[in-house]
Amino acid sequence: MLNRLWLGFFLAAALAALARWSFGDAAVFAAMVDSLFAMAKLSVEVMVLLFGTLTLWLGLLRIAERAGLVELLARALGPLFKRLMPEVPEGHPAIGLITLNFAANVLGLDNAATPIGLRAMRELQTLNPSGDTASNAQILFLVLNASSLTLLPVSIFMYRAQQGAPDPTLVFLPILIATSASTLAGLLSVAWMQRLKLWDPVALAYLGGGALLLGALLAGLATLSAAALASVSALVGNLVLFGVILAFLLAGAIKRVPVYEAFIEGAKDGFGVARDLLPYLVAMLCAVGVLRASGALGYALEGIRWVVHGLGMNTDFVAALPTALVKPFSGSAARAMLIETMQHYGVDSYPALLAATMQGSTETTFYVVAVYFGAVGIRRVRHTVGCALAADLAGIIASIAVCAWFFSGAAPG
Repeated sequence: MLNRLWLGFFLAAALAALARWSFGDAAVFAAMVDSLFAMAKLSVEVMVLLFGTLTLWLGLLRIAERAGLVELLARALGPLFKRLMPEVPEGHPAIGLITLNFAANVLGLDNAATPIGLRAMRELQTLNPSGDTASNAQILFLVLNASSLTLLPVSIFMYRAQQGAPDPTLVFLPILIATSASTLAGLLSVAWMQRLKLWDPVALAYLGGGALLLGALLAGLATLSAAALASVSALVGNLVLFGVILAFLLAGAIKRVPVYEAFIEGAKDGFGVARDLLPYLVAMLCAVGVLRASGALGYALEGIRWVVHGLGMNTDFVAALPTALVKPFSGSAARAMLIETMQHYGVDSYPALLAATMQGSTETTFYVVAVYFGAVGIRRVRHTVGCALAADLAGIIASIAVCAWFFSGAAPG
């Protein structure tokens, strides 16, 4: 899938460049070559900050794990998991690994979440009566994983900071709202297919409590202007970010965890994860840069904009669509699209803010399905893809709606 997608970027760029050259634009090929070198340089610049970000947060996550916060969260979510995954015995190792995977996803550390998720999938496979067909528990875990559980999108904050955003956490509340919509859509679609009893009193208490909190948040924001919404989002994002760090450190101190040593232990893992990402980032950023320089991306967006305008709809969101369109196929391609959108339109432009929100509320559906199920030999995925794509669609629609609400005064694309 990624081979064809990456090659397709270059072939589309070549065709677009030939078309421009035939109409007298002799500089198009020079622009494409310049873009290759510029994007290679940008990849290294992004990686410098990514090294620090992943190292920091995996170090903090290791403190939380050793302080027992992950185990505490697993016990707190145990009654809900019992209703959603009735075939998984209480206290099974899969529950703790699923919880740790969700915790990494909540912090926006999708690359760190993957190895944990693979371990969880292997544990679930030990309970699977069919060796090559996905079980209900595996499907639910994967769809929730693919629905983007990002409540604290640290990586997106990092990309915005690297591109010079005055306040990197500006998109915190929009992502929180949009990712809640995508996760709810994923859960409801799986519940419908698996006939899960979400009206169970315990399930209703958990899900209803979450819905009430989100409803109260939306009600509190409903009367604010766009400028006030952006200000509140930035303030809450910064408070939550520092609050999580402080909570991890205090929990470690209370449990007498050697917090410095635990941090270094986890940070070493973060360094390795970041190092392994560089080739993928270079490959995708260069492909996207060539696509933009050739004019191919512009042609595609103009076509979509023409269709949207013909339907009588506002076209402001179209410039951010590349991130959303490639996200189900490749996380590295979506990151590249997001960074390129920030570079092209400006980090706090409406397209860049919307692209960041879409990046935080959708997931690499086909990649996750291929990697997670491939690791345990699953060939029949049943209703996994349909439910995961429903979650992605909900995240995209919610992103467009919430960004129109929050950032109506941002610079257009």
